[in-house]
Amino acid sequence: MEIREVIQCRGHTNITSRHPTTFMITTEGEMTLNGDCIIGILADKSLIDLSEAFSDLLSDDRTILRTILSVEDIVYEIESRGSDQMTLDHPTDLVWRRSDFVCGRTIGIRSNCVARTLPEALIQALSSGALMQVTLIAEKVE
Repeated sequence: MEIREVIQCRGHTNITSRHPTTFMITTEGEMTLNGDCIIGILADKSLIDLSEAFSDLLSDDRTILRTILSVEDIVYEIESRGSDQMTLDHPTDLVWRRSDFVCGRTIGIRSNCVARTLPEALIQALSSGALMQVTLIAEKVE
């Protein structure tokens, strides 16, 4: 079974994408240079806005999360894992992590990509304020 969610957000001039272990999008409208993991702001959904079916599927250790970032003509896919430890209840933030750490902001663990490894062209477009579509595809593997 596969369930999809789509989130729209936008870039910001302070996006630097230098964080070594995570990347994040937020519903917040502003960011500072300290937020070096943030790659998108003004997201139209946060974790609490995801469907119950999607959240239930992602809250399983056997679930793979594919995240497709689409900015202008750039499309980049990231693979992460779900976890039965996820609460998916943060009101503003969605965080993808390289590690197994889970908190209320976590949407994916064991991600094969973090902020500093995202394609330079994608980050340049986002730092100029481009719109980004984030497609989330959760699928349980048996």
